[in-house]
Amino acid sequence: MTGPSDVAAERHWPAGITPYKRTPDFTETTIPAGLLKAHSTKTEVWAQIHVQQGQLRFRDLETGTESVLPVGVHQVIFPQALHEVEPAGAVRFYVEFHRA
Repeated sequence: MTGPSDVAAERHWPAGITPYKRTPDFTETTIPAGLLKAHSTKTEVWAQIHVQQGQLRFRDLETGTESVLPVGVHQVIFPQALHEVEPAGAVRFYVEFHRA
């Protein structure tokens, strides 16, 4: 398992993309079932997970890495990259979507 800083070092946020949508805040009891299993963003859509409270387990199914995201770590998700999340106890987070 890698730590959040290891994952962040491997993933680079591209220049020139802007946010266009975000999810509501989710908690360990309100996470949609679709986020708990393998899923991806659309073509040319980047995402960023913002953990606001607690910790969220993130699995990048493309690279095989897994990390626990604490408050303040904003996980970058590449377009169409398979991934899934799982609460690591009480958590509050949202996902922000970006495109060129």
